[in-house]
Amino acid sequence: MIRVEKLHKTFGTGTRARPVLHDVDLNIAQGTIGAVVGPSGAGKSTLARCVNLLERPTSGRVWVAGTDVTDLPERDLRHARRAIGTVFQSANLLRRRTVAQNVAMPLRHLGVTAREEKRRVAELLERVGLTDRADDYPAQLSGGQRQRVGIARALALRPKVLLSDEATSGLDPAATRSVLALLRELRTDLDLAILLITHEMEVVREVADTAALLREGRVIESGAVHQLVADPHSALGNALLPDRPVSLDRPGLGTWRLTYQGRSVPTDWLTRLGADHGLDVHLLSATVEEIAGQAAGRATVAVGHDRADELTAALDGWGIHAEPLPPGHSGPAEEPAASEPAREAAAETVEGAVG
Repeated sequence: MIRVEKLHKTFGTGTRARPVLHDVDLNIAQGTIGAVVGPSGAGKSTLARCVNLLERPTSGRVWVAGTDVTDLPERDLRHARRAIGTVFQSANLLRRRTVAQNVAMPLRHLGVTAREEKRRVAELLERVGLTDRADDYPAQLSGGQRQRVGIARALALRPKVLLSDEATSGLDPAATRSVLALLRELRTDLDLAILLITHEMEVVREVADTAALLREGRVIESGAVHQLVADPHSALGNALLPDRPVSLDRPGLGTWRLTYQGRSVPTDWLTRLGADHGLDVHLLSATVEEIAGQAAGRATVAVGHDRADELTAALDGWGIHAEPLPPGHSGPAEEPAASEPAREAAAETVEGAVG
């Protein structure tokens, strides 16, 4: 597990002191993936460096795999860090060493026997699906394959915790899906607690169990991902599953924003509004996805003003929250794609949502 309590981090002293993290609380249980999202400069990477004690917190406590590592002397800290694997945006592989040699580096520093090193490297490369690339060099691999090598190396010392700092940033969609599938598999098979630092909301939706929004060094909002997207007033939930912009000026009709909140929302709810309740409902936009094993959705609909009470009563019975939208409201902007400008736009969207 990863647990952070009342964490503060300040760089510099006196008039040059620059606070980066303020009173941060975070808890990622064993066997789960916890995402930390937020705009650039929010303190996400500093938080990760405080978790593995590459940066000493100014105050507060950090527990990793049940051990309070905050004040450990350097010798004990080196041992404690074996429980922490780290994967960075760039895999940071040594280009003049083969895949197998890169994966073996932590084992060689630990002084394991050549026989054990060979066995463990083979095991790790099989785990990440790169057995046939053991003798290749990093330049011969795709970006996704290099990240898999980085993950294999991070697992070499059998950690209980894995830190992933923008590990999918810059990868193409297929490579991103491959890396995320591997992280899901590791979470389940190895019972890892994974801290996922990312700008990409689709990555959070895909793999995270919990998420926290960090802004100006403070946790603004956090919770289980499926609960966040089910909350129509959650800024983080709205960023994770955004509405699609539509024109809502419909003479004689009222417009409504719908949010899935129940675990068993019927898939044919729109049809049933007409068949069972005689409601003429206009679907203006909708986004429905499976998140954390259950349906999550948002929709915008229009219905006659005189049928509003019937609409809300029917939807409430199915676990769908409905709230009216003011005339002329166009909804938030669409979620951007995962390019570098889009990641910045996503960060600004989140920042604006909580500003």
